[in-house]
Amino acid sequence: MALEGPIETKMARTRTYLDYNASAPLLSTARDAMIAALDVAANPSSVHAEGRAARRLIENARRDVAALVNAKAEHVVFTSGATEAASMLLTADWRMGRGTVRMSRLHVSEADHPCILNGGHFPAALVMRIGVDANGIADLAQLSAALAAHDKGEGLPLVAIHAANNETGVIQPIDRIAEIVKAAGGILVVDAVQAVGRIPIDMSAGCADYLILSSHKIGGPKGVGAIVAAADLMMPKPLITGGGQEKGHRGGTENLAAIAGFGAAARQALAGLAGIAAVGHRRDGIEAIVKTLVPNAEIFGTGAPRLANTTFFAIPGIKAETAQIAFDLAGVALSAGSACSSGKVGPSHVLKAMGFGDSLGALRVSIGHATGAEDIELFRIALAGIASRRADREKAA
Repeated sequence: MALEGPIETKMARTRTYLDYNASAPLLSTARDAMIAALDVAANPSSVHAEGRAARRLIENARRDVAALVNAKAEHVVFTSGATEAASMLLTADWRMGRGTVRMSRLHVSEADHPCILNGGHFPAALVMRIGVDANGIADLAQLSAALAAHDKGEGLPLVAIHAANNETGVIQPIDRIAEIVKAAGGILVVDAVQAVGRIPIDMSAGCADYLILSSHKIGGPKGVGAIVAAADLMMPKPLITGGGQEKGHRGGTENLAAIAGFGAAARQALAGLAGIAAVGHRRDGIEAIVKTLVPNAEIFGTGAPRLANTTFFAIPGIKAETAQIAFDLAGVALSAGSACSSGKVGPSHVLKAMGFGDSLGALRVSIGHATGAEDIELFRIALAGIASRRADREKAA
């Protein structure tokens, strides 16, 4: 007798990944582009047909990355990642043609990512920190005053700030910041690592002089990023000199496969902007679960515009690292703040800057287009267990 129906039952998923701000899962289109590039054996600087084929892959990716932020392809410089891009840009030594330009002060916000907050190559005494409000928005009056007091006889002011915070998802008023910096004759570097693919970024509108991008935050491979300039008249002194690759801005043979994957991810990120509202709806559902199961939970940054994919919350009475471990054991991968501190978990400098003290930690849930109802249900089940155990401890106390 023939059996009817399937002879195997699909096992229910037991884990979900909700840590896109740390690193988004590799997109299949990026993986395919990388595999295809691995079959191109030639050096992109070689002039023979094989070398030109490799060069085409890089230039195609350059165009795709530029299109993501509406910039010119020739103004994109590939790096090993956002940290290298920040290190290159945060320097006093710049070039304009054959001449030099000096940046005498660096202005950053207290809530910036560590690779910006630490000041790059600037001595600590020359890094001016701008405060933020309770939602993490930079104090524009303080920034204006600091730039007004800048002595241009010493050099130009350099301002570096994130477009969207990696922990809270709060979006900075970059257009207004750009106006303030331009009026003061300064240069603006925007860390757009978390913003691209989640909000529109338009370099042609004057939102920044330089952008910092990272491939793996948008579903591309790790180990590749970019600097995108509004113009190529002035660039920082190169960190890596060598054979003149990237127009002399970044020496070394290009990472062909990673760059190809970055380009593919950039194409998909640009197309995905049309569906970002649906991501925000799922994020709102996650926050509703948090408030239902833990009514006194604190969700940070809700008084300001935020990325549609990010929520940052604290559960009173439970340390962030303890809760993170509990979620992990329950099959939910999320983070306790930034993932860029060598695995350390502890108090959030972002929350401290926002006025919540220097001992508070929080949990970050960050999702993407692939996050679905099953993922959210696994989060709900895990949080319900954590909340139940918390309630039991409070009763026993």
